[in-house]
Amino acid sequence: LEFLGLHLSSALLERDLEQALLDHLQLFLKELGREFCFVDRQFRITIGNRHHHLDLLFFHRRLRCLVAIDLKLGEFQPAHAGQMRFYLNYLAQNVALPDENPPIGILLCSDRDHDLVQISTTGDETLFVSRYLLQLPTEDQLKRWLREERALLEQTLGQSETSDDP
Repeated sequence: LEFLGLHLSSALLERDLEQALLDHLQLFLKELGREFCFVDRQFRITIGNRHHHLDLLFFHRRLRCLVAIDLKLGEFQPAHAGQMRFYLNYLAQNVALPDENPPIGILLCSDRDHDLVQISTTGDETLFVSRYLLQLPTEDQLKRWLREERALLEQTLGQSETSDDP
């Protein structure tokens, strides 16, 4: 998300990130892909006397489903997955049309721990967690991330090979 021109700091708020995305909506939609259509921001969900707000709501034409995006400034926390599951359940029951596929949720966090994400989202094929960047990473950061991803891939492949053995 470097096109926003923001700098990650303790003063940055989620609403600042959301506003910057909406100010640059055309660029953000191009980053997402051609099939996304903007529906709403701060989509209000009211249950009982309590209001909850989903940061961004889109519709994906090819997938034929609502796509909920929740922005998190900090590292992914398991509670974020629970909150997104709440939003997705509400959208499925109260907003999605009968001929649409189940809603998908995307949590955009400034950082994430792969193991924490995996444990928090296992079995949920409609919830995705991704890390966003406000600035292009340094060469050293890219190298470190590539090593980490390679190690995770090798670990995953090694586990699937051992699980195939009788």
